[in-house]
Amino acid sequence: MASVVELKVGLHCGECIKKILKAIKKMEVDTYDVDMQLSKLTVTGNVTSDEVIQVLHKIGKHATYWDGSMDY
Repeated sequence: MASVVELKVGLHCGECIKKILKAIKKMEVDTYDVDMQLSKLTVTGNVTSDEVIQVLHKIGKHATYWDGSMDY
């Protein structure tokens, strides 16, 4: 079953977005959306928030849950 993961991620430039999308595309995702103004990453697919956060950390990106409940 597909889930929707929404995260706040540091998005500073186009290269940041390319790096994030390259990493995300290797996961079991159906769709993804990057909102640079909100620094928001939305991923839909067979992934959990923790899995996406872990992948982002591997490429050096700081991520938090969109609702702000946990900081990673």
